[in-house]
Amino acid sequence: MPITPSGLIRAAGLPAMVAGLIFAGIQPVHPADVVSSVTSGALAVITPLKTVMCLLMLVGVTGIYARQITRVGWLGLSGFLIFNLAWAITFADVFAETVILPPLSVVAPQFVDSMLGVGAGRTSPVDLGAFPTLFMVSGILYMLGGLLFGVATFRAAILPRWAAGLMASTAVLTPSAALLPHQAQRLAAVPMGLALAGLGYALWSERRTKVAESTTTSANPQLL
Repeated sequence: MPITPSGLIRAAGLPAMVAGLIFAGIQPVHPADVVSSVTSGALAVITPLKTVMCLLMLVGVTGIYARQITRVGWLGLSGFLIFNLAWAITFADVFAETVILPPLSVVAPQFVDSMLGVGAGRTSPVDLGAFPTLFMVSGILYMLGGLLFGVATFRAAILPRWAAGLMASTAVLTPSAALLPHQAQRLAAVPMGLALAGLGYALWSERRTKVAESTTTSANPQLL
């Protein structure tokens, strides 16, 4: 089967779907952001999953954008770039959490606790350099990019509008999660994961539909 641009775009739906399901699935079971969790068995599974999730997200969101590139305009382009930049910064954070923090937790537990405390909203007694700023910026980009990309996708009406609307509304409501306890705040990310999984599935199943139609046409030349 020849490789085509449209085929690659539709195939990107699978990474988007998997990344969205991981993003939604890890939130209820994610351990607390404390030093003792860094070397726990749960985090040893979750952090590699998060690393893979970020990479899949970059590919999947690119495919979602490419599928509707002629319909989303500058709003969609802006949302796509901002949203993917948020995931690129998040990838760096998650990679450090996966590879660097476990061995560092033994020799510098206070530093690791301060790193984890940024996400939990704790005051850090340690100078963490630009990390807190980057963490805050990634959160702003996540919300702004999700809103713009969700609205543009909703308006384009190529992929499911329920998923696009869920993405946009989740981005808008994310700041209100700050009123909840930190562990409960994670649950605010579940709708975003489901929205991305929905968009990814629609893109991927569109590819399967095209293949099925092509097979049917080849097997029944009289339909031509």
